[in-house]
Amino acid sequence: LLTMSDKLYITEMEKSDKLKLKKMETQEKYSLPSKETIEQEKQAGES
Repeated sequence: LLTMSDKLYITEMEKSDKLKLKKMETQEKYSLPSKETIEQEKQAGES
């Protein structure tokens, strides 16, 4: 059960979080290899 002060605290937290957080671009750290790359690696492994 939330009291009035709890609700105020939560809304203040939500406001401050939105102000602090910066908009960032998502960057892929791991990209999957293409089908061509996989085929080349298979062929390299067989020879």
